[in-house]
Amino acid sequence: MITDLPSSFKHTVISDGILSACSQSPSKVAYKHGQKTRTYHELKQRIDSISGIIHSFQIPMKCNIAIVASNSIEYMEIVLAASKLGHPIATVNPKLTANDIVSICEDAEAKLVFVDQKVSSLLVGRNIRGVQEIIGIDNEMETLIAQTECPSQLPTIKEKETFTIPYTSGTTGKPKGVLVPHRSRALTLYGMADAYGCFSSDDRFLSIAPMCHGAGMIFSLAPIFFGGYAEIMDDFNPELVMKTLEDEEMTGFFGVPTHFYGMLGVDQSILDNCSGSSLKTIISNAAALPQSLKEKIVKHFGEGLLYECYGSTEGGIISNLGPDDQLRKKQCVGEPFPFTEIKILNNDGDECEPNEVGEVFTSSPYIFNGYWQKEKETQDAFDGEWLTVGDLAKKDEDGFLYIVDRKKDMIISGGVNIYPREIEEVLLEHPEINDIAIVGEPDEKWGEIIKAFIVFKEEELSLDVIQDFCSNKIASIKMPKIIETIDALPRNANGKVLKTELRGTKA
Repeated sequence: MITDLPSSFKHTVISDGILSACSQSPSKVAYKHGQKTRTYHELKQRIDSISGIIHSFQIPMKCNIAIVASNSIEYMEIVLAASKLGHPIATVNPKLTANDIVSICEDAEAKLVFVDQKVSSLLVGRNIRGVQEIIGIDNEMETLIAQTECPSQLPTIKEKETFTIPYTSGTTGKPKGVLVPHRSRALTLYGMADAYGCFSSDDRFLSIAPMCHGAGMIFSLAPIFFGGYAEIMDDFNPELVMKTLEDEEMTGFFGVPTHFYGMLGVDQSILDNCSGSSLKTIISNAAALPQSLKEKIVKHFGEGLLYECYGSTEGGIISNLGPDDQLRKKQCVGEPFPFTEIKILNNDGDECEPNEVGEVFTSSPYIFNGYWQKEKETQDAFDGEWLTVGDLAKKDEDGFLYIVDRKKDMIISGGVNIYPREIEEVLLEHPEINDIAIVGEPDEKWGEIIKAFIVFKEEELSLDVIQDFCSNKIASIKMPKIIETIDALPRNANGKVLKTELRGTKA
């Protein structure tokens, strides 16, 4: 068999794509963050210099490094510099505790760790096993940039090799490092450009999601990969987001449900003046977008803008629901993303009939390489070329996908399978309920009963009122039997509710 690649073959590597964009419009502003801006020429120079910094520590080829920091232009420069040298980079959530940060950096076997000022202060006096150097982004790195140039010889990076190692949120267990290859994310960018139509060189994108997570990373890279402009925010301020969308004539932005709740909850005077008049695309992902919230987004920003995509860190974007179907296909996450196949299997491994709930399996070129040093978990995630992350879903007669719930969140009461999301969608229609999470509460008679954690807007409602509201909307067995008022639901940076924490809460 001939295995040699033709001389014209070029591996699909993220940093190469960005550096190509840098050569096309060098004087154009690529990124803005606060008062800082970076032209494409400056971006290339700094990526080269930071790659020289990393190279100067003589880390063995393909060894991991890590970054623990809030969103910034420097964050993207470090990630792209590591990519250029072939060092996978673990992107660690800066909002974790010091113990968790140390644990993840050690698990990733990082040789270098880049940190911002806040994380640096958090780690004072802490040792991270195996780390050669902790580099401060805000001070030390800037000093080194002035003294360092790009290495004269760069390695050949293969597209199947690891680009980043985001760590799963740990909603159902200990976080795992997800090995994301260059090819996966580069092809995802092209798929997004086709699906969303807001990633041309003329587009202006607002990046507000945390870069440490898969979605925040990809939606911060996409505008620059295609020669556009991105404004970065390191903290979510809903009033500032709304004003920036309007004043800076943004053509697109990505948000999670928590963002949209905050944005549409600002004073009416701000809403009246911030309609997002330049927007072409609004994208939601990472957590389920309740139908009631979809309707509010469409009402404020207008029709023809909103997309909801479903995916995972492991599988990339799996499905996409376009603007024309947002209000027509309720609680739906759309059709397969370009170059993606989806199948729903029952417990016997047979493909489900329309509207039959089963486990989601997907096959595409966007899928991860496996979990870092977790062979069993990797094997459990795959059935040949097909990937599952344990989500339950169904397809309708038209082939549209509906996520029912996570397999591990399913409640079994009296032998009946109950999917919390269905109950949550109903209760979110109540005007006094701001946020809700449904979990199973152990019960001697039923096995589990339904417990609702509710964030009320103003008036706290009784169990009787809640049950009365649910009557004729859901079956009696799905009625909440216990409610607990909570100030805010515990969520990870992507907006997913941490139900493991709620299940450990005592009423």
